[in-house]
Amino acid sequence: MNPERRIFLLGAAAAGALAQSPDRIASAVIGTGSRGSGLLAGVIEQPNARVAAVCDNKPDRLDKAATTAARDKPAAYTDWRRVIDRADIQAVVIATPPHLHAEMAIAALRAGKHVYCEKPIGVTAAQVRDLVKAAKASKSVFIVGQQLRSMLQLGECVRKIREGAIGDVIWVKAQRHATADIPHDSSSADWYFNVEKSGGYLIEQSVHNLDLCNWVVGARPARACGFGGNAMYQKGDPPGRTIFDSASLTYEYTNGVKMSFTQNVFHPRTLPLGSQYVHVFGSTGAVDLMTNAMLHPLGRDGQPRLLAEKRDEPRHAHVTAFYDAITKGSPVPAGITEGATAALTAILSHEAMVKQQVVRWDDLGVEL
Repeated sequence: MNPERRIFLLGAAAAGALAQSPDRIASAVIGTGSRGSGLLAGVIEQPNARVAAVCDNKPDRLDKAATTAARDKPAAYTDWRRVIDRADIQAVVIATPPHLHAEMAIAALRAGKHVYCEKPIGVTAAQVRDLVKAAKASKSVFIVGQQLRSMLQLGECVRKIREGAIGDVIWVKAQRHATADIPHDSSSADWYFNVEKSGGYLIEQSVHNLDLCNWVVGARPARACGFGGNAMYQKGDPPGRTIFDSASLTYEYTNGVKMSFTQNVFHPRTLPLGSQYVHVFGSTGAVDLMTNAMLHPLGRDGQPRLLAEKRDEPRHAHVTAFYDAITKGSPVPAGITEGATAALTAILSHEAMVKQQVVRWDDLGVEL
């Protein structure tokens, strides 16, 4: 069906549905690719929400999203500004390529809408700065898609570490490794390999891992240094590539904690210590935070023990937290400060790699 024709038909149907569910929060999802589709499913499952609109500039994604949310008869748009212009829409979920996050979130906040913004909230310090100002000036709920903050087992681990389970936290060793690039012919390849749009693997993906490190350390970095480049996939593979495929980074936090972090996309599947981990070292022991929540005491006689039991993690806990904040006034697990700190942590080390020098947090020029 012609996208514009579909927009008209679905828009008319949605308008008729508005009066049918006045108690449910009229919501829109902007960006309905892989991540946006997952968030759309989360919105649909919320008893206090309904999908009033979906938006994407790719017709196949837009049609799939409208079909997925057919229960709510959403309007379908190819221009995100039309979503923001709708006075009846109360909440907006943003899951577009990262370079668009700040612009869209600022517009939505200024229009008085509640905002769920996927991570990272920006790929430059200037984008983060502008969104921080808008979020702090707004009375709307703002949550960042740092979903690890909603995981129950991780939350319990962090709490117990903060309570002294391993003494004072003194050092962190973490990594995010993959076995290959994202597919060069994927539907996201038109923006992912452009560092100005995605921020690269470090800013677009490792922002999750870096946020977890910030959370458990209980502070933000004061400075960072490191090296990065393309060890496996050379510049131009695929054509237009400007992102790195690997990074080796060192951070010093404001409370003195040091962290070593690596990122690559050429870790063989069968090689030990693959994928992702966060090892948190303290004065009396260490915790394997992401892998199994095991605490390993220092000393010859120390025996490993489980720090936090594995939990049944709700599939859409972060989305639920967003709507609970709107309807119940509940605190969000990751607000503008957490989202900005995570993004700036990644941006800080990206700048260090590009400039090949130590970069200080204050150099970024963002006040939180």
